[in-house]
Amino acid sequence: MKRNIANIRKEYGQQEFDEANIISNPFEQFEVWLQDAIKRDVLEPTAMTLATSTFEGKPSARVVLLKSVSEDGFGFFTNYESRKAKNILQNPYGALVFYWAELERQVRIEGKIQKVSEKDSDTYFKTRPEGSKIGAWASPQSQVVPNRRYLEDLMVDFKEEFRDKPIKRPKNWGGYILSPTLIEFWQGRKNRLHDRMQYRLDNGIWTIERLAP
Repeated sequence: MKRNIANIRKEYGQQEFDEANIISNPFEQFEVWLQDAIKRDVLEPTAMTLATSTFEGKPSARVVLLKSVSEDGFGFFTNYESRKAKNILQNPYGALVFYWAELERQVRIEGKIQKVSEKDSDTYFKTRPEGSKIGAWASPQSQVVPNRRYLEDLMVDFKEEFRDKPIKRPKNWGGYILSPTLIEFWQGRKNRLHDRMQYRLDNGIWTIERLAP
């Protein structure tokens, strides 16, 4: 018998998050929560949902990995010919969501996305495992392919091409950074009275506000 999904629910209550223990700088607050997720051995603590949209406002979302965080924003890398990249070209505004179920926490981020420098993309690409470097060359990301064998054959071809020489970064692959104007920290609480603390950027100053759950 199929389970009634409307009756699936979880009561939260591990921790609380309020004005007394919030850090005034949102990036420092994020770093604290990210390190908590890493220490707790959360599965893929740097995984984040990236939402983008077309010029007309048609949205799409997918999970990518956070690769850098600083006062400048949140960085990730992808193929510049992917669907997400085409969306960003049409509409540079996007959103990120981190969800750490083990900690009953969520972080929502909204802002503007732009490419990082070629130097920064080159620097990160050099740190990738060899297989991931080859994969960046072999995958025509978001394009229709006939079957998996087609991709595997491309991997073999590029492995041979780069045999005994450095694997350089493809020009159609690199980084983006989302510079936030809004960051919301969500902590699950009992009876669905969750703690929601929002940082909103206004004229270069972060304002902290509590939101109703």
